Amino acid sequence: MSHHGPSVTHEFNSFLQIDAPMLELARRYQDVLTRDAATFARIFYDYLFQFPVTSELLNTYQQEGGDLQALTNQQVAHLFSLVANADAPGYRAKQLYIGKVHYQRSISPSWIMGAYRLYHQYIHDIIQTSIDIADHDRATLADSLNKLLFRDMGMMLEGYWMTAAAVIDQEKTRIDELQQQISSLLKNLPQVIWSIDVINNRPIYISPTVRKISPIDMQLPIPCLAWTVQQDRPAVEAAWNKALAGSSTVVESRVHAPDDQIRWFKRTFHPFTDSTGRVMRIDGIMEEITDTIEARNRLQVLAETDALTALANRSQWYDRINNALTCVQSMRGKHVIVMLLDLNNFKHINDTLGHPVGDAVLKQVAHRLKHALREDDTVARLGGDEFAVLLPCEDEAVRPAQAVARKIQACFERPYQFDEHELFLGVSIGIASYPDHGKNTDVLVRRADAAMYKAKRDHLDYQFFEKSLEPTAPKSPWISRIKKGLSNQEFELHFQPKILLNDGRAAGVEALIRWNHPQHGMLMPDSFIPVAEKMRLINDVTDWVLMQALQHSRQWREQGIATPVAINISASSLQNRNFIRNVQAALEAADAMPDHIEIEITENTLMADIDQSAKVLKELSRIGVAIAIDDFGAGYSSLAYLKKLPIDHLKIDRSFVQDMDRNDNDATIVRTIIDLGHNLGIKSIAEGVERPAALAMLREMGCDAAQGYHISRPVPAVGINGWFMQYPAQRAAS
Repeated sequence: MSHHGPSVTHEFNSFLQIDAPMLELARRYQDVLTRDAATFARIFYDYLFQFPVTSELLNTYQQEGGDLQALTNQQVAHLFSLVANADAPGYRAKQLYIGKVHYQRSISPSWIMGAYRLYHQYIHDIIQTSIDIADHDRATLADSLNKLLFRDMGMMLEGYWMTAAAVIDQEKTRIDELQQQISSLLKNLPQVIWSIDVINNRPIYISPTVRKISPIDMQLPIPCLAWTVQQDRPAVEAAWNKALAGSSTVVESRVHAPDDQIRWFKRTFHPFTDSTGRVMRIDGIMEEITDTIEARNRLQVLAETDALTALANRSQWYDRINNALTCVQSMRGKHVIVMLLDLNNFKHINDTLGHPVGDAVLKQVAHRLKHALREDDTVARLGGDEFAVLLPCEDEAVRPAQAVARKIQACFERPYQFDEHELFLGVSIGIASYPDHGKNTDVLVRRADAAMYKAKRDHLDYQFFEKSLEPTAPKSPWISRIKKGLSNQEFELHFQPKILLNDGRAAGVEALIRWNHPQHGMLMPDSFIPVAEKMRLINDVTDWVLMQALQHSRQWREQGIATPVAINISASSLQNRNFIRNVQAALEAADAMPDHIEIEITENTLMADIDQSAKVLKELSRIGVAIAIDDFGAGYSSLAYLKKLPIDHLKIDRSFVQDMDRNDNDATIVRTIIDLGHNLGIKSIAEGVERPAALAMLREMGCDAAQGYHISRPVPAVGINGWFMQYPAQRAAS
């Protein structure tokens, strides 16, 4: 049935019993009823200002330039029109429109009804008191106007609610479309998304992706617990209980998949509470992370294992010494024994017969050593022909060390075979033990190394450390010379550019210090930085580099070259309690923003004092300075810290990058580091790119940036302008 036109007006008239005589009677007295419109306008105006909500609305209307008197007169004219024009053509359409406008302007129905009530009272007062109305017409006129008021208000409210219904229909259509989009999105997401009502232990929502994990229904209250590997369930239950207590939590666990494979998933639990703090529901996400875990494990193996021999590498050996020392410190009378091995005659074999033969011999040496020692002992290859052994927990030091030394010597009594060659090697062994020869890893390794050189020099099978072997630091004239070099401005910075691999644009420069020594010429950092660190001058050097690098950066910005500068920082600088203050002072002096510099630290620097390193790095990140781990993969660090620390870049060590286009092991390590970084949200920068083939491989692997001689050698500060001007043309040509 249509709700427009004369038929509806007729319907209103029929139900309200409005007839022609009533309309005629209202018209006859219209002058009497409307003659004092100004008085009613004043009453109506005062009435609206009695209520805070309408008063505030009208004040705002006036402040925005509205004419309140005109608005009041318009409303009064409408109310009086129902007496004069109650049956005029288009009257109903007009009422519907007025109702629509009231809805659009957020005028409440209660306000509309209040206005009609006020008008009803005003009209009836006139009917009862006016001498111009015949007494016999008063009752009939009052009844007529009641019905007309009801009809007028009904038509207007009908327009009001028709508009509201149309808006609701539009909103419902929009919500339906949005729900369809969300449903499609959730259906296609690889993650399982769910919401659990924990009060009634029922699912509110479970995404269809759950079928990819298991064909059976999700079990409650802890989703997917039944499919979780038994050993991992306590961790999942603990995370769930933490969420029930009101804390968001994340847990990684293994799950039995429908294809009989075990896959890794990360569960995230987010609790939602009511106004009293009680947890009402828990929303969750399950995301498969099998590839991430496998990549992490591969990198962990690569980070801890020597690629050639599959023995522990330097990083893992150091970690195991640290762990052993921690363990025995609570066990009275226990000893940790550290042994360093150097092969005799290996260099001759490697030089004369070539690297393939040398590699084969090293593999055989590793095999013999591993099978000669106990399972709890650690055999490691530290690099080249240098091996190491750790005996982690012995009741005494001398006899176990002597017994193992004899077993090691026995490994070299038989010749090593390669094709038709029989190759004889010897071994020199240096031994140091805790607590007799040192109480930390660095001291024990250094003293075992001194003993090993004594054994090699004196042609001994093995040698225990003795106090006479402790190297003494010579008096160094470098202390005053370095200070003088700083004051005489003998130091200078060179800058090696970096490029982005996705589009080849310049990505920044790394500041590299040089010493233009009056007697020795241009000195590289290796010849004076270790001395500066030993003599506790490294903080002075670091502060100089910071100030100079940022001053150069300022000059470049003034010339239209905005590029961040990376600065290498030592462990001593991280221990300097004024370091953050010095960084901020250098930034302020150069009128530079924090993102104009990047701080580079090596893995070993990071791990030297992880608590202090974490504190400094977090503060640097807080003020906006980017952080890069330099020489990544060559030192030793825990992958767990990469997740916790604010690391922006991993700089892949040049030892892996230089020959990656010729060495599959190096290429695998590089790819794994890149993948690991991306999984953790960390960008990768390859150092030591020296050939086009390596650059192409890095680009294919998704490495973010690169630097090296193939891109540019380090450039003096005065030459950076020229490089930035020439590089775009070179890039276009290539």
